[in-house]
Amino acid sequence: MTEKQNGAKMSRRKFIRNSGLVAGGLVGGGLVGGLIGVNAREGQIAGDGGNGEEQGHNEINHQEAPLYFTNYEMFSVLSDAVERIFPETESGPGAIALGVPFFIDHQLAGAWGYNTREYMQGPFSPGSDYQGYQSPLKRHEVFDVGLQALQTYTRDTYDAGSFVELEEEQKDEVLQAFETNEVELHGVTSNTFFSLLRAATLEGVYADPAYGGNKNMDGWRMKSFPGHQMAYIDQIESEEFVEIEPTGLHAYTD
Repeated sequence: MTEKQNGAKMSRRKFIRNSGLVAGGLVGGGLVGGLIGVNAREGQIAGDGGNGEEQGHNEINHQEAPLYFTNYEMFSVLSDAVERIFPETESGPGAIALGVPFFIDHQLAGAWGYNTREYMQGPFSPGSDYQGYQSPLKRHEVFDVGLQALQTYTRDTYDAGSFVELEEEQKDEVLQAFETNEVELHGVTSNTFFSLLRAATLEGVYADPAYGGNKNMDGWRMKSFPGHQMAYIDQIESEEFVEIEPTGLHAYTD
């Protein structure tokens, strides 16, 4: 979760530097190949599609088009939740600006969201705290249950009709309640949902822009990660740190 929810007083820059993910790597799997659809978030169509090239005014960025969510309310809840997990600060953009909600949407619509390469037969049990995801629900169902529970918990706890209406500190309190398993869900624990949400958020921050997140490769820039370089022959003998403009997979598709 964010530094505040973890109780650790550290800077955003230190959090990024110390995060355990390898920049550009993925914790999950089953990436979506085709990114088609219509944009559900008005005014959120990007100008470059994450490859650094401006698009024409009337062109549609298909990466910022939902494939899984047909309910705008649930997509908005997802967007606000991931923004609290990875908020915008002076160090760089947050999850929404990096396109993380669309990255997660595409993942849920694909093999990862439907557990297509995994054994999904019982018995199922909560198990120990170290066994991770143990549920008969597929990941897209876990997100459906979890996001709806965010709304229900919000309405039962605060004088608000939706999670998106809460103040930032209240949103943090709700997410922390899920992280600490204080909320009862059907078919999955609230901690499991939160863990999947947090992992998918960080994946969207650092994955190649081809998969819908890490818009403009700004997630990589915050880590000084060069992305996918063909070679380092011009820099390998340098005795000083060399800043390299990151390159994504789109650079090699022409």
